[in-house]
Amino acid sequence: MFDPPYPAGLPVGAGWEPAPASTPVVFPFDGQTVAEAPVGSSAQARQALDAAAAVRREVAALPSHVRRAVLTDVRDAIEQRRAEFENLLVLETGKPLVDCKVEVTRTLLTWAASAEEVARLHGETVPLDLLPSGEGLLGFWTRKPIGVVVGIAGFNYPLLLASHKIAPAIAAGCPVIAKPAPATPLATLWLSHLVREAAARAGAPAELAQLVTGDVEVGSTLVTDPRVGAVSFTGSAAVGHRIARDAAPRKTLLELGSNAALVVAADADLGAAVDAVLRGGFYASGQACISVQRVLLDDQIAGEFTARLLDRLGEVVTGDPRDPGTRVSALIDRRSTERVLGWISSAEAAGARLLAGGATEDGVLSPTVLADVPDGTDCWDEEVFAPVVCLRAVTDVETAFDMVNDSRYGLHASVFTTSLATAMHAVERLEVGGVVVNEVPGFRSDTMPYGGVKDSGIGREGPRFAVEELTVTRMAVIRP
Repeated sequence: MFDPPYPAGLPVGAGWEPAPASTPVVFPFDGQTVAEAPVGSSAQARQALDAAAAVRREVAALPSHVRRAVLTDVRDAIEQRRAEFENLLVLETGKPLVDCKVEVTRTLLTWAASAEEVARLHGETVPLDLLPSGEGLLGFWTRKPIGVVVGIAGFNYPLLLASHKIAPAIAAGCPVIAKPAPATPLATLWLSHLVREAAARAGAPAELAQLVTGDVEVGSTLVTDPRVGAVSFTGSAAVGHRIARDAAPRKTLLELGSNAALVVAADADLGAAVDAVLRGGFYASGQACISVQRVLLDDQIAGEFTARLLDRLGEVVTGDPRDPGTRVSALIDRRSTERVLGWISSAEAAGARLLAGGATEDGVLSPTVLADVPDGTDCWDEEVFAPVVCLRAVTDVETAFDMVNDSRYGLHASVFTTSLATAMHAVERLEVGGVVVNEVPGFRSDTMPYGGVKDSGIGREGPRFAVEELTVTRMAVIRP
């Protein structure tokens, strides 16, 4: 179904190395094989680390115009192949086409914005003579590349998440080794090929960007190597915690899970809030870390909101993700679907009411709405990562804010209200990385700082902030 437009094997070192094994990448919707993907080894991970370490100084010394040229060139190359990337993403992730189009658009912005950040890597002078001992001294600091970067991406947005790691690393002057999710390596392999072609045209070493696929052992080899300057990971909290332990004391940037909440105040525009749940709870088939999962409704409007939501649920079309009208399709694999069905059953057994969905048709989990989901159930406490939203009525927004905060996660949350006072109070009160007012919690521009608190991670993505994360300050003190 997909004929790879890049060499066989893995982009390791200066060329493409044969992989010791391969595995089929499967279209989640119907189980057809999309293509055979190379599976790397720990030995190839070490080879990539050796190559990255060998060019670390060369990459750090690349002139700004070269780094910017590489980034701009990659952006243009993706744009020229936009439709092909969109179709490939549908096939390897199973995400609806509409969401894959959004992924490519955001990817283009990531590369363009990263190119702009090259010109913003600078320092400033420091008044050392604030101490008497500093009289006559000149002080200034600059930013230097942190070193070799390892970027590990999740399966749900493979092209975008890999770009979040690779593009800022290049802008910062760091060689980068990407490890895509085993289920979705194809778009990232193609991206790596485009990066290396752009590097060659700009006179930069191919080892600037490498990629290794493989199992947990491959990942462990990458994150534990003392030559690595930083590890950037997007995925589950459990895996992120393990990476942080294994990588210590090296820097880790962790963009982990969530169970994003949406609060609807009594004065909210209910039509807009219902629309937000329909858009924000089911896009990417719910497989997004900031999709709407917990909906907290003021008692005064809970009944009307629920009725409106159920009345419009049929707008969320399920089916073949290649169809432009589809909004929910199959999850990444059958095991994920079975897990979610089990969580729904457990929530019902604990007292939740199933208002809609909760079953599969042709392998696709239907958009699901649960009410009165109690604490202590996975559907409420954990990240469901599926087209499932949970409704709960509360007495007031203060109670809702307490419930938002009563979670081990803290990525994004949103509040629907017509009160500026309530909106500003939410910004102050909610313990999350981002508060969104009168929009879905999943709103994200790839130029803003993005990340969470608590078990949702540490560090910030977005080109400006990621580039800064991948550099270190170097202080200069000079007595003329």
